Formats: sequence, C-alpha cells, structure tokens
Amino acid sequence: MATRRHGREWALQMLVQADLNPGMNLDITIPKFWQQQYTCRMEDKRERGEKIVENNASPADQVAPLKIRLFAENIVRGVMERIDEIDDKIEKYTRNWSINRIGSVERNVLRMAFYELLHCPDVPAPVVLNEAIDLAKYFSNADSGRFVNGILDQLNKDLHGSRK
Repeated sequence: MATRRHGREWALQMLVQADLNPGMNLDITIPKFWQQQYTCRMEDKRERGEKIVENNASPADQVAPLKIRLFAENIVRGVMERIDEIDDKIEKYTRNWSINRIGSVERNVLRMAFYELLHCPDVPAPVVLNEAIDLAKYFSNADSGRFVNGILDQLNKDLHGSRK
C-alpha cells in the first residue's frame, strides 16, 4: 500500500527530473512519470517471474492510489510554482552556497521541505524534517541527511521558535 512517504519519494523523483530538464511541461511529464513507474513495476515482476494480471485500471492507478498520487503531484506543482521564492529562501539558509552548488537530490529535498514548512500548515514540522532527512539519506548519503537536517532545523526554529 502506498503511503505519503511513497508520495514524497515520487515527488522527489519528479522534481529531480524537472531540475535536470528545465522547461518541462508538468501536464505532460507527470502522466509520463506514472507510466514509467508502471512500466518499471511490470518489468520487475517479469524479472522475478511473477504472474502479471491484466486489469482495466489505468497504469497510474496500478502504481498508487489517487490520494497518494495527488499528494505527490501537489508537492511538485507547489514547488514548481514557487521555485524562485523557495530557492531564494534556501540560499539564505545555506550561507555562501548558491542553489546551483547544492547537489540535485539535496536541492530538491530542501525545496520540498521548504514548500511543506512554508505552505502546508496541516503537515507537522517534525514529519517534514524527518521525511526530508530520510529522503536525503536514502537517495544520496548520510552526509546529505546531516546537511539537510542542519538547514531545515534552522528554518524550523525561525518559523516556530525553539520548539520542533
């Protein structure tokens, strides 16, 4: 069963893809992303010798429930709509580091987390921080997790005082 964690993983993958391919039209690339996820899932099943059962559900529906897909897509669209604002804010917290000096994974983990902390008050700050740190470690390395943690911890303190 897909969770919000999976949604964040997919959102990160879409954001990295958009980051590496500037000017992408999200209305075209998001459906292609879900198709690609479905294709990869089917290839994995074939390689493991699992039986593939055909059904009438769309490829996207076979990857994740609509609620989780919309969650991921909303993060991607929210970040992309506010990318200049978010990048300016990130640069203020990464003293002496321009946004382009930060690795693509870390940059997009930070973008997602900044977006959620600044524009998604329904998501608790500790959840955002923990998810971002875990994603940075998972898709990059432990040092990335520490880097992301340091930046997000300071933003969180500025937003919410000393409480986490």
